[in-house]
Amino acid sequence: MTLVSSRTDLLPEIDAHTMRILAAVAEHGSITAAAQALGYSQPALSQHLRRAEERLGLALTTRIGRGIRLTEAGEVLALHGRAVTTAFDAAAGALADLMGLHSGRARVIGFPTASSSIVPSLLAELGREHGGIAVSYHEDEPPEAVDAVRSGVADVAITFSYPGDRDDPHLDSAQGLTVTTLWADEMLLALPATHPAAQEERVSMESLRGETWIAGCPRCRGHLLEVAEAAGFAPSIAYETDNFGAVLGMVAAGIGVALVPQLALDSVKVPGGVALRPTARGDHRSIHIVTGFGAERVPAVKAVLSAASSLDGDRFGLRPVENRRES
Repeated sequence: MTLVSSRTDLLPEIDAHTMRILAAVAEHGSITAAAQALGYSQPALSQHLRRAEERLGLALTTRIGRGIRLTEAGEVLALHGRAVTTAFDAAAGALADLMGLHSGRARVIGFPTASSSIVPSLLAELGREHGGIAVSYHEDEPPEAVDAVRSGVADVAITFSYPGDRDDPHLDSAQGLTVTTLWADEMLLALPATHPAAQEERVSMESLRGETWIAGCPRCRGHLLEVAEAAGFAPSIAYETDNFGAVLGMVAAGIGVALVPQLALDSVKVPGGVALRPTARGDHRSIHIVTGFGAERVPAVKAVLSAASSLDGDRFGLRPVENRRES
């Protein structure tokens, strides 16, 4: 009898557990010894083999005196069962490593001002606590970062949003994802130190109606327009640059005023001649962590989330907020 055939209709009837049992029988010489090695009772294994024979329509064992031996069909399955057992053991070991965070991969993406503040601390924390995880980092603005998580290009995105932003990427485009808000990043008015408003503890936008403005990134510029609109005027924007060092340099030179996030000041030196003041209504933006829905069950992603939550936002001038999840 031979099992060599081009037919595949038997494949659904062959299960990995049967192959492991037969491999154990071949190795230990009896069903009783195989049951002991696998941690099952002898009757349970015998019953399982009988059901497998009924499904396959082939005898897998035959009696010899008071013992048993494998048939040719049983020997074929036992031979491949050794490979199955090896694969299962390797998979179990790999999963154990992942659960213990001895290995794994996490792809993180974040916005530019996070790259020089939050991200270095996050990567250092992961290295200390979970050195076996391979972490990669890529920089992009929030809309592209949210898209990267949705498309599977990134596992974790560090993003920001402004209250009332009509184009907020955490709204419709984040449906089906998990958004966790960690911190509030205060918006500050950058004024020449000689400006009359620099003497105020908090500055109202209305008092800067006639000023020349320096705008930052597109989303920051959009927020400036919305804040100014709420104050009843359209800002006169004469200069635009994504470089916050350049923004502050222009303010120091007295050629304009600007609205900048606190986080941006973590990576630049504030030149002399610049006064930073919060707005009268306490404008801020929110810092989020975005993941796929249920991704926190992946050990490496869970480690990134845990490390991010453990960071001290005060180091970057950020205020903690109660975690909020949106799907």
